[in-house]
Amino acid sequence: MMRVTRWAALALFCLSIYSPARAADPIRIGLLKFGTVNWEIDVVKHHKLDEKNDVRLDITELASTQAIKVALQAGSVDMIVTDWLWVSRQRGTGADFTMLPYSSALGAIMVAPDSGIQSIADLKGKRVGIAGGPLDKSWLMMRAYSRKTLGSDLEEAIEPAFGAPPLLAEKLVQGELDAVLNFWHYAARLEARGFRRLIGMHEVVKALGGSGSLAMIGYTFSETWAAKNRETVKGFERAVRAAREILGSSDAEWERIAPLTRAKDAATLRLLRERYREGIPEDTGAIARDARLIFGILAEIGGAKLTGGQQALAPGTFWTDDSQ
Repeated sequence: MMRVTRWAALALFCLSIYSPARAADPIRIGLLKFGTVNWEIDVVKHHKLDEKNDVRLDITELASTQAIKVALQAGSVDMIVTDWLWVSRQRGTGADFTMLPYSSALGAIMVAPDSGIQSIADLKGKRVGIAGGPLDKSWLMMRAYSRKTLGSDLEEAIEPAFGAPPLLAEKLVQGELDAVLNFWHYAARLEARGFRRLIGMHEVVKALGGSGSLAMIGYTFSETWAAKNRETVKGFERAVRAAREILGSSDAEWERIAPLTRAKDAATLRLLRERYREGIPEDTGAIARDARLIFGILAEIGGAKLTGGQQALAPGTFWTDDSQ
């Protein structure tokens, strides 16, 4: 009887050695169908960077930023891309969401090439399109910048027109607006059509005391989930870093993903490539410091409607390997 028991134990030991390891659970990522993050994820998948880093990605396309937030909160997905202001507000209500920076690419105020507008002081009395609403973060930073540099609030000097980014871009092209504050990829598309950057948000961040490393959005997930899947999160971080290295160095890769970018010509693709590369996040510490600085400025101008009553960026908003 003892001999049988020993052989059974030996068999179980051998099975434990030679049985294939259970595949890791996939990361269920909720993404906007036409978001720029799809370019990065496509590179990950095309070059099998997920498999090389022991990660499986399960992509769910969703229709709106609100839909992806609801999906994360409901547990339908493990990860989304959103901004740190939302993450901080959620942490303030007891949620444990945290994020990895995705991009430091920021928008700009664009004007027509023959416009006489040479500085934000020249925007007085002009019709200015602003992507998003009155609480858009870039717009609030621009207001803070005008207060600091001009001594007055830009909101009181212009005729603002809030709206969707593509609509405002087209209104500028048609001459119905004098200037547009738009997201980085829409600004790049306008630049490719000959429009001029009046001021970029990186310049604004620096003027407000930051390093210019601000990343407004990032891959967002629950700390509880990350604690159970720490190696998976680290593998994902390695995979997207490798994808950024490819996009940062290979022009041929941009030719491959050109259909995803919806660039209509070589000039547009080139500028999208340049602006993306400028926004590749480098120093998470500097990004977090800029975020804390800008949060305080946003809280002062946007108030509780924007920050949920928080006066400072919630600790843990940015994920680190030692997060608990």
